[in-house]
Amino acid sequence: MILGLVLGAAAALLLGYFGYGRWLAGSLFKLDPAAPVPSETLRDDRDFVPTPPAIVFGHHFTSIAGTGPIVGPALAIMWGWGPALIWVLLGSILIGGMHDMAVLVVSLRNRGMTVGEVAGRLLNPRVRLLFLVLLLFALWVVLAIFGWVIASVFVQFPEAILPVFLQIPIAVAIGLRVHRQGKNLLVPSLAALTAMYATVWLGAGCPGTSWTGGPVGQLVQGINGTVASWPIWLWVAILLAYCYVASVLPVWLLLQPRDYINSLQLISSLGLIVTGLVVTAFIGPATIATGTPAPPLEMFAPLIDLHPTNAPPVIPFLFVTIACGAVSGFHCLVSSGTSSKQLRCETDARAVGYGSMLLEAFLAVLVIVAVGAGIGLGWPQEYPGLTGTALWRELYGDWKGVTGGKAIAAFVVGSGNLLESLGIDAVMARALVGVLVASFAGTTLDTATRLQRYVVQELAGTLAAKLPGGTGASRSPSPLALPLTWLTTPHGATLFAVGTAFLLALLPAPGKDWSVANLGTGGLILWPLFGATNQLLAGLSLLVISFYLRRRGLPTLVATLPMILMLVMPAWALCINIGRWLDGGSLALVAVAVVMLAVEAWMAVEGLLLWGRVQGVLEDPLPPLGAAYSETSR
Repeated sequence: MILGLVLGAAAALLLGYFGYGRWLAGSLFKLDPAAPVPSETLRDDRDFVPTPPAIVFGHHFTSIAGTGPIVGPALAIMWGWGPALIWVLLGSILIGGMHDMAVLVVSLRNRGMTVGEVAGRLLNPRVRLLFLVLLLFALWVVLAIFGWVIASVFVQFPEAILPVFLQIPIAVAIGLRVHRQGKNLLVPSLAALTAMYATVWLGAGCPGTSWTGGPVGQLVQGINGTVASWPIWLWVAILLAYCYVASVLPVWLLLQPRDYINSLQLISSLGLIVTGLVVTAFIGPATIATGTPAPPLEMFAPLIDLHPTNAPPVIPFLFVTIACGAVSGFHCLVSSGTSSKQLRCETDARAVGYGSMLLEAFLAVLVIVAVGAGIGLGWPQEYPGLTGTALWRELYGDWKGVTGGKAIAAFVVGSGNLLESLGIDAVMARALVGVLVASFAGTTLDTATRLQRYVVQELAGTLAAKLPGGTGASRSPSPLALPLTWLTTPHGATLFAVGTAFLLALLPAPGKDWSVANLGTGGLILWPLFGATNQLLAGLSLLVISFYLRRRGLPTLVATLPMILMLVMPAWALCINIGRWLDGGSLALVAVAVVMLAVEAWMAVEGLLLWGRVQGVLEDPLPPLGAAYSETSR
């Protein structure tokens, strides 16, 4: 049954790509292989770099995936694996894939502008400013929380630490080779994949050899134990410092190749998990580490449970709990922020935008299987003697007891159980999946830093131009405008991005006292807002896509119907949460939520007022290329 479920989901996603995805690319957007693209017309070899589609796909996929398609399904399965699976498949094929590809195409046709800038062109400047403020907030929370997420993974699975950091020199070496010596990716790809799996093996303490308990294994385990004990705030500082470097370096030197080689490892690891699932289904699971025979593989999670203990209502919260894997507003930032500046051909947008989204959906399907079935094979380190339904209920008996960190751990252990059926050592199996999770989170973190840099530059440039004696073409900067002018530079904007994220992270999590152990968890203060804010962002991106189509007299229902869903559901969830936060005295969350709802309502009203006047009316043409480029100050 489980194997058939996974194969059926894969077939549905492939049908979506070759059916709906083909229609969107060919008939609706009419992608043109000869159309000029920003990577060529604005090439600067830092942000705008024409890049082979395989590398852009790797960057895009690893950036959008993060831990979202892991945490979301691993939490939402409490309502049953049926609702989670249906939303993942229908959401990704009909909404998420279209959303990601459409934003990518619209950005490509607007000189690589971010979705916020495009909103200003297709609607009006007020919408642009509101959009940028929303993006600034969302990315601020992402940077603060993902540092904590990665640090938590390192603490739980220290064998992932060494491989994640050794990816950096491997990526730089691959980036230099590809950039200097041409387009042949086969040899460097194989070399990078081999080297990365070797680092995972090394990080796990060289299992399967006499080195495991010898000097090498002891050295590695000692390093892992030492760095895993570092405080969270220190890890967040180290990770954000890396993100600063990755954001200001040319995109081809570190960001692109790291994301690409990560995608090779991540996709091959997903292939291993599927292979482990096949072996487990046909031959049976491996004996768990305690020596107790594991139960037969089956879905230990319920098909549907609309009222799990202490859980919010499945509607609307399913639609904000599973974001990545179905549809996610964060993806519009990657599509319009980095990927559109790298594509060397417009027709590549289908594979990069729509294809990456469907691959992420397949990852979400594997998460549902790993948590719903794989975890039931045993977790002897944490729950000795428990297997099957009893173990699943112990983990998922109460919504309040399931956290993001626990959900990630359930996926790592559940997937590791499937890998053990292939004869892979238990420590190595956990290391493989732990590196997968940490790498996903790391690539999202460094890409989010670059995206925040773009947003800060755009906002600073806009505000500086409006100040007396601002930075207009005929005026010299005034003292009032100088700080904002500094923020329009890559280094200034990046320092602001990582600095403000670190300040938020330094605060202790809600309910925690001021202590060294709690510093670095401040992202959790605003994290309850992120799910709904992220999905509101998807709805507003679909609003921009709808206006793009309407101005060209093209069918709009493909965007407007999903837009309505993705504006109503997160707003509904926010309204329910506001009541709960008021009862709990979380006034800061209430205040921010009210502001988010006001921004959504404002932008929706702006759209309604314009909708009837723009049918078949194209937006103003872009200014001359040189002027447009100098204004962005990139």
